[in-house]
Order: sequence, then C-alpha cells, then structure tokens
Amino acid sequence: MRPILFFLIAVLFTPGFADADQKMIIRKAQKGITISGYTHSKTTIAVSSEVSGKVLRTNYDVGQTIGKKPFFEIDTTFIDFQIQSTLQSINKIKTSLKKNETNVAFLAKEFVRMDTLHKKDRIAEIERDTAETKLAQARLESDAIRLEKASLEITLQELRERKRRHTIYAPQGWIVLEKIAEKGEIVASGAPLARVGDYRELVIPLYVASVEFAAIRKLPQIFTAQLEGRPVKAAIHQVNPEFNEKTRKLNIELLLKDYKGEKRGGLVFNLSFEIEAQGVLAPREAIVNRYENPRVTVKATQETINVLILGENNGDFIIAEDERLPVGTELERK
Repeated sequence: MRPILFFLIAVLFTPGFADADQKMIIRKAQKGITISGYTHSKTTIAVSSEVSGKVLRTNYDVGQTIGKKPFFEIDTTFIDFQIQSTLQSINKIKTSLKKNETNVAFLAKEFVRMDTLHKKDRIAEIERDTAETKLAQARLESDAIRLEKASLEITLQELRERKRRHTIYAPQGWIVLEKIAEKGEIVASGAPLARVGDYRELVIPLYVASVEFAAIRKLPQIFTAQLEGRPVKAAIHQVNPEFNEKTRKLNIELLLKDYKGEKRGGLVFNLSFEIEAQGVLAPREAIVNRYENPRVTVKATQETINVLILGENNGDFIIAEDERLPVGTELERK
C-alpha cells in the first residue's frame, strides 16, 4: 500500500503531469514580438549667448562633460568701461549729496535763527521767509540728488547683470554634442554657440502600433529588456498623445532605470513581449494532423472538428477561430 501511495504522489507532483490537462485548453492567441530602438540623451538643449561680443575663451570640446567652469567667456571690455563710468558718476553724486546735506544743515540753523529774530520783531518777515525758501530748495535738491543716485545704482546693477551674462554656463554633468563657436569669433545675441545633451539618463524613442502599446502598458511598471544583449530595467517615460496618420503609430519614450553602463547614444535596445493575435491557441498535443487534415477532439462531447492552422507560438499552434471552439474549451490529447 505504501509503495502505491508514494507512486501516486510522485506522479501527481511530476512536472508536466499535474498541468497536462490544463495544457489541453483553448486559449487566446498571442504571438511574441521584439521591438528595437537606440538610446538617446534624455534632453538636448542649445547653448546660446544673450549678448554680442568676441569669444575670449572656451573650456569644453565635443564629447567632454560639463563641469563647474563656464562654457564660453565673452569679452567684457566695453561693459567694464560702462561699469567704471557709472561708478565714478555714483561717487560724484555721493560727493554732491554730502555737500548739499551740509548746506541743508547750515540753512536749517539759519532758518531757526531768523525765525527766532522774527518772533522778537528784530527782523522783517520777508527775511524769515527768504531763509525758509532757501532751506526748502536745498532739501528738494538733496531729494533730486538721491533720486539720481538711486537711478545710477539701478543702472550699475543692470550693467553688472549684463556683464554676468558674458560668462555662459551649461548644465553640469551634461555632455557637449556640438560646438559651433570657437575662441576669437564674434557672436551675436541669441545665436547658438553649442549643443549639449543629458546622458546621465538614457531614453529610447519607439514608434509602436496600438496593440503593441497596449501590451507594453500591461507590463510591470519597471520591466526587463535587453541593451546590447545584456538585461536592463526600463519604464515608460512619456507618451506623445498625437497619432501619426501615415504610420498609424504612437511615439513613446522608454527610460532606462538604475543603468550604470556606458552612457551614450546608439546603444541597441530590444524589448520582447507578447501581443494578442488573430485566432486562438491550441496545444500541439491536442491536434491530429494526418494527410494535411488537422483536427481536434472536444473532450466533453468527443466531437472532432477540423481546424485551420495559422501559425505557431511557443510550440503550440495558432488556429482560426471557430464558434465550436471558444476560449476555455478542453480538448483530448492525441
């Protein structure tokens, strides 16, 4: 009795036996496909100048990674002259303001003295009013000088900001893809000087059909693919909602996750997955194919039905749909 029990347990748990009947089921047809693409930088931008002038220095060449140094340095000679002139004007204004404030202090004391004398009827009222007028005019002049000083200080700030823009930076960690301007060239405001890309993260643009996009969306949020023949993790980065009328495809972009390998464009990316196909999937073991007349037998009714083989998938056959063989129908093993 014990040997028989051990035999039954061994048979039930033998791989392939326990799910033998399960394999004899009509299933939805799927076919495996592989879509390919190439790595690109996550973002590419043009480096432009906001000012005109002569390029004094460049610190990076094509292929180099941007560091802390500026990419381009534009000649600041003329802006330096303007800054120096404005500083001198501010210093001159400060001197004038200081002189005028001294005069205001003197006129204020003089007005107090004249007002006291007027109250004692020692001077005429016109003399007191004259002193008051001179004081008021001196104070107005001080206010005008302060406004002029404030205006010059704003001009100085503007000039320093313009000078700051003579030093052109690019994002740190990005790579130089194209260098348009070189040392000694005269560049115009708004003209592109270089092009840089962010290769710290790699993306793969793909054009996919609707059925392929639906299958990709059913994958895990982070799924496995192949990059140059090695496994990598990827995820959907963005989807362009615009539909291409000519190709009838969508443009999507995948992003490599936690990738530590070579960071450059042109690396071959392959993503394999299954999509729904026409027809249904029938187990190979359930199809009798003699004299080029394939057929299956329904287990419940023992009805034999001729089938049309459309293709194969993972060793099983894809057959044309038949209302007598809906998904879930159990078949006899041949």
